[in-house]
Amino acid sequence: MNSAMSTLTPIINLQSQKLYYTGVMLSNPSPTEIVRGINVVIGANSSGKSTLGNIIEKGWNFRTNAITSPQGKLSVKKIEFSDIHSLSGMKVEYYQQRYEATMNDEVPTVAEVMGDKISTARWGELTRMFHLTGAEERKINYLSSGELRKLLIINALIEPVDVLILDNPYIGLDAQSREILNEAIDALNLRGITTMLLVANPTDIHPHATQVIPMQNLTILPPLRDFSSIKWVRQSVMHLFDYAVNIAEIPLPPVTDNEPVETVMKITNGTVNYGSRRIIDGIDWEVKDGQCWGLSGPNGSGKSTLLSLICADNPQAYSNDITLFDRRRGSGESIWDIKRRISFVSPEQSLHFHPAGDVATIVAQGLNDTTGVFIPLKPGQKELAEQWLRLLHIEHLGPRSIGTLSGGEKQMVMLARTFIKQPRLMIFDEPLHGLDYARGRAARAIINHFAARSRASQGKYPLSMIFVSHYVEELPECVTYTKTLGKTPCN
Repeated sequence: MNSAMSTLTPIINLQSQKLYYTGVMLSNPSPTEIVRGINVVIGANSSGKSTLGNIIEKGWNFRTNAITSPQGKLSVKKIEFSDIHSLSGMKVEYYQQRYEATMNDEVPTVAEVMGDKISTARWGELTRMFHLTGAEERKINYLSSGELRKLLIINALIEPVDVLILDNPYIGLDAQSREILNEAIDALNLRGITTMLLVANPTDIHPHATQVIPMQNLTILPPLRDFSSIKWVRQSVMHLFDYAVNIAEIPLPPVTDNEPVETVMKITNGTVNYGSRRIIDGIDWEVKDGQCWGLSGPNGSGKSTLLSLICADNPQAYSNDITLFDRRRGSGESIWDIKRRISFVSPEQSLHFHPAGDVATIVAQGLNDTTGVFIPLKPGQKELAEQWLRLLHIEHLGPRSIGTLSGGEKQMVMLARTFIKQPRLMIFDEPLHGLDYARGRAARAIINHFAARSRASQGKYPLSMIFVSHYVEELPECVTYTKTLGKTPCN
């Protein structure tokens, strides 16, 4: 940690008291300096972190922004999860497509995306470091959420830059990969490359940060520089996260599904192959009615693929022995019969999610069992969506397009879209991605409330749950069963 404030060397000076980017204004009451080393920008969702990163990468020529550097022109690179589209040059048209082999002929492999970079010594060094060795021939579409983030990080680390901005870099990474990323950032610092980490959780503050810049309500606050304890600096920014949810305002399920069920989900000897690569190998798992499960495993272990079998998103479900709601899969039920009784949220949904309509409409569409397909809303559905937006304190996002939101804001919207339905089985695939500390705590409180209400209702509001996370501390207290996947042989 930095303890010698006098040795800090500015590399970027933000001199304007107001900074602008695509219609958003940040307040900068005192000139802010980005210094050589590791800069951590921390704040709640919607505090302006991503906007600040965009300004530093692209806002130098805006006449409203006075930005200078004693080094002159700088090479600045910012990466976030959605950048996988610009890196690969393609967009998956809908979420389920990633599991349909016949629909992915045009999707490039990692080797085709990375080109000559894969022949460099640096590529081999970084892929070994991040456990992506051998990924070159895999299609981009088949990488897990964590693996996609690793690829973006590797691509950024290969190219020489003066300033590297990483927007929420830790989300989607297992514990080992987080440590590896911290080591890589330390190595960049030793090589003279300045980094900016935009984070929404005090635990994500890099242990060797040079300075920490708090943000609140689109305002850049005075930096924390002269400190010697990581514990102290993390406690010092806790005031930024004062969001709470009023449990008493959580609405009841709009539709009650209380048909007696014994087995919500069962898979026997579950197997998924793509060509010669085996993603899932002989998994047995049963979820009984009313049970809340935690699902864990390292990046690439097959967690999301396993869930795709349950959610009717993967055609290979038909070649597996799967029971859903006491009924053998493939015995005459439609995909919509399954989806009607399940709600699901994952990081990849927002990556492959580009529907029409404002945020409130998108949340309301969560009642209609579709992803990215517009169905005319019924009376009262949009009003219920607006109630959920108010409950989550994001009602100001209601009129906006989802494409204008930050990663954390999108995840809040996707959670609201999942919460609104409250069906028989709720599946949360790393649902806290991009959420700030307080909103992550609020999301867990809502999930715990759903489970407690189900237990107390004596069968009136039955609920089972699967919650995916790399971290035990993220699991809601209602989770009492756990399933862990290991690395597959081909990883």
